[in-house]
Amino acid sequence: MKGSYSAKLRALRSESIAVISENGARSVRFGIFELDLQAGELRRSGLKVKLQEQPFQALALLLERPGEVVTREELQKKLWSTDTFVDFDHSLNAAIRRLRDALGDSAENPRFVETVARRGYRFLPPLDGGNGSFAAASPRPATDSKWKFLLTGGVLLAGVVVGLLIAHWSQRNTTKSGEIKLRRLTANPEDNPVAGAVISPDGKYLAFADNTGFYLREIDNGETHALKLPPGFAAVPAAWYPDGTHLIATWVEGPKVPASLWQISIMGGTPRKLIDDARRPAVSLQGSQIAIVRGGNLSELWVMQSDGENPRRLVVGQKSVFGTPAWSPDGRRIACVAGIYAPDIFEVRTSIEMYDLDNGRQETLLSAGSPQSPLSPERGVQHSGTVGRGWVLDSSAHFGPSLVWTADNQLIYSLSEPRPNQGDSNVWSVQLDSQGHVAGSASRLTATQDDVATLNATPDGKRIAVTKYSLNPDVYVAEVKATGTRLGTPQRLTLDERRDLPFSWTPDSKAVLFSSDRDGIYHIFKQRIDQSVPDLLVGGSEQAMVPRLAPDNSTVVYVIWPRLGESALHGRLMRVPLSGGPPQLVLEHQGLGNVQCARLPSTLCLFDVRSPTELSFFSFDPVTGQSQELKQAKIQDTPAYAYNWSLSPDGKILATAKRKGAEKDPNITFLFLDTGSKRSFTAQAWSGISSIDFAADSRSVWASVYTNTGKWAMLNIDLRGHTRTMLEDTTMMVGWAIPAPDGKHLALWKARGTSNVWMLERY
Repeated sequence: MKGSYSAKLRALRSESIAVISENGARSVRFGIFELDLQAGELRRSGLKVKLQEQPFQALALLLERPGEVVTREELQKKLWSTDTFVDFDHSLNAAIRRLRDALGDSAENPRFVETVARRGYRFLPPLDGGNGSFAAASPRPATDSKWKFLLTGGVLLAGVVVGLLIAHWSQRNTTKSGEIKLRRLTANPEDNPVAGAVISPDGKYLAFADNTGFYLREIDNGETHALKLPPGFAAVPAAWYPDGTHLIATWVEGPKVPASLWQISIMGGTPRKLIDDARRPAVSLQGSQIAIVRGGNLSELWVMQSDGENPRRLVVGQKSVFGTPAWSPDGRRIACVAGIYAPDIFEVRTSIEMYDLDNGRQETLLSAGSPQSPLSPERGVQHSGTVGRGWVLDSSAHFGPSLVWTADNQLIYSLSEPRPNQGDSNVWSVQLDSQGHVAGSASRLTATQDDVATLNATPDGKRIAVTKYSLNPDVYVAEVKATGTRLGTPQRLTLDERRDLPFSWTPDSKAVLFSSDRDGIYHIFKQRIDQSVPDLLVGGSEQAMVPRLAPDNSTVVYVIWPRLGESALHGRLMRVPLSGGPPQLVLEHQGLGNVQCARLPSTLCLFDVRSPTELSFFSFDPVTGQSQELKQAKIQDTPAYAYNWSLSPDGKILATAKRKGAEKDPNITFLFLDTGSKRSFTAQAWSGISSIDFAADSRSVWASVYTNTGKWAMLNIDLRGHTRTMLEDTTMMVGWAIPAPDGKHLALWKARGTSNVWMLERY
């Protein structure tokens, strides 16, 4: 076996050199990356990735010998001349660390660069000279992988990855049963992401839409044709009918109108509306029924006829959100990813549910937890708390929103990756029996970067369209000009490709406090606005979120939410010196949510406690932890978690806004804490308010708003409802804004997403 594996690696090396030779010794591709040796650039999905010279040279050397160990001594000679005097061990470690950062890789769970203890490093095959093909792989052994199923005898499955790689590389030029080919179908740039894409039932066409229009692409030859639609009808394809000539598309008719579903023909003609306020359609294999998702904060699962008639509600979400449904081959059952929002738990808990249309029975097929939470006590055991034969996956996982249920009863879904690659997810499959229950072990189908947004497939599951996207908010800083009436162009502060979220400033208004998952879980960082690298303030093994400056200007309070699987535990409010030091517990409370503090001379600090139907506010002392409920501020509504709030810096006003509701004009309510009086105003022309934060002078709020047609803005709304649009953006999401204490700068987050379509071919 060892000799055979070495031979395959030598063959792999020769093949990779041939690829480089074919490109004129200028570039080599691996996965979604391309290393241009002549230009000295690393590109990811065609976009340049910042990479310093020494990490670049290290990658070039590793790519010359894929699968083989490159010693530290060899790397040292490549990266530094003989007359260079540096700490080689430290410098080489730093170069490899920067290389992994650029690739989104990790030493603990490597996909590209593997550490070989006490020897050097190895680039992990396969290399990809184009479309990229690989064998379907089982989950990794228990020490490396998050996703394991329990066998009847209690033994965890362990995938024989090396054996599969050997089988693949020895038969690279021969397509056999079980092989998976990955092929890219779109290459849209960052400023023109794919909005939606579905593959035709015969697997010949991809219907997709982006900012420029609606298209049909012939998959085998790449020819692309624009589908003529009525002017202003900016439709996004969502599902095919079995006849292969009609599509269901979503369209948002106005900035404040929810999405509706329309039937369109690829042969032309006038689109026909099927139903209002609906999304995520799935047509049964027989073509007679359509499952859809409706509702706002509380999602509902509905079923209707193929012509849109006789819609009936199947499941009320209550605390749930639903992904795109998938029909069983016989049209009698529906599977769907359901997300349960727990107000006091970090992230959304997900599961794959099955609904029987004949008897109304609901069963859990697979359960998963949050991508950020640590392992729960129920890891790897059969789920006994659900109806039917459900299985629990590693609780640090979460399912993507789309499913495919093939004619041969394969359930295809996506799962998040282990940290620090928690922003990525990949496609898996599992066999179901005739009743829709799990009947086999799970198999990984892809191992690529970015998150799976949608999955859809031909009925036989031989061709699967996978839309992958990446959305990583960064902290931006903008100058507040003309006495608060104008906002300068926001400048990017955080330069990594992780999720960075601002929450506060230092008292001198020179540094921003933000939470970031760049270490795999959320930690708290402090970064000066004139620097490019932050300082770590709070690390550790738990999610540290919502850092706020306390009134004493020398303490930061923050929140640790409970882990999934431990929902009985209380959330913890912590404090840490702004200058750094060990954190201390302030208080614990079940349902703990957000926290904010006023500035001196006010000493008021508030935290909220939320349930599905009620939002309560408590004042607290950051030192003693003593707390008291503000009964005049209580909100009773469903769902209460949809509310955002902000405390004015002078401690006199509490502002609240419902992030997304049924109201035609979202409103902001100001509660004056000294008198208990209220004043409300609407944000006209906008469909929703995502967040509110008081300005530094307590005389207005910064409100992040959006429309259903994709426009984002930052408004400034004073206490009398006078509104000024300070920033608009149609290409990037705009998040909340945190004013500096001196009122001269604003920290906010913005995010632009990439989105493209790939195709899996299963043989």
